Amino acid sequence: MISYDTLNKQIHGITELSNVLAYLVQDRPMCDTRICCELFHRYMDDVKAHIDVVERSIYPLILTSGDQGAINSVGNFMNGSQEIKRILRQYTRNWCRSKYKTLKIANHQSFIKDSDNLFELMLQRLQDETEKLYPLSRSLE
Repeated sequence: MISYDTLNKQIHGITELSNVLAYLVQDRPMCDTRICCELFHRYMDDVKAHIDVVERSIYPLILTSGDQGAINSVGNFMNGSQEIKRILRQYTRNWCRSKYKTLKIANHQSFIKDSDNLFELMLQRLQDETEKLYPLSRSLE
């Protein structure tokens, strides 16, 4: 199993990227820089990797615990993971050129809105993991 320290480091990195990107995307010319595009793709990769790690390491521990309340709670997180993955796919389809590691922004205001919503969603998810999922997992170890 992955350590909580490693999970918290991932969360810290994703949070930092969210904050930096939220600031950068406000300035349209910044969105076209190579560095901004690289950070965006790194953010997307880090989020996907974090969700995968949580699914492989935390969920099985709780699902096999026999604690029905805990199993129900992790079920909610699993549903949330599926929704986040769907949102990430839609976001990538709308705004990213993964093959070229660039962004495709036709409407900057819509891009800002979608980006802010994505960052807010992920930050809330990470906070819920820290405050609810990890303590639940620890209590079952």
